[in-house]
Amino acid sequence: MTGNFEEFQQIVDAEDYFKFFDLPYEQTVVNVNRLHILSQFSKYIQEIDEKNPDLNQSDKLAQYHAALEKAYQVFIESTPQQEKLFKVFKKKPKNVVTLTELTSD
Repeated sequence: MTGNFEEFQQIVDAEDYFKFFDLPYEQTVVNVNRLHILSQFSKYIQEIDEKNPDLNQSDKLAQYHAALEKAYQVFIESTPQQEKLFKVFKKKPKNVVTLTELTSD
């Protein structure tokens, strides 16, 4: 990790988070899953902040580092559709009948 908490708070691009935490990443994975990685990372940060309100900034950054690594790994091993982070993946289309709904009467 090369920066401080104030610098972390200024980051907006996924690649800059990886650079800040000095984490290796594949550009193609980030290109395809950028919003999903950032969304998952954001959820992890929120959990860290809620569970550990008294952490100092250095310890927070260490946990954020692990959180970004974990969020990235999720999308190495899975797909956005499987993780269902966004509402669009959670809703069942209204005009679709699934095979499990069909009966053989």
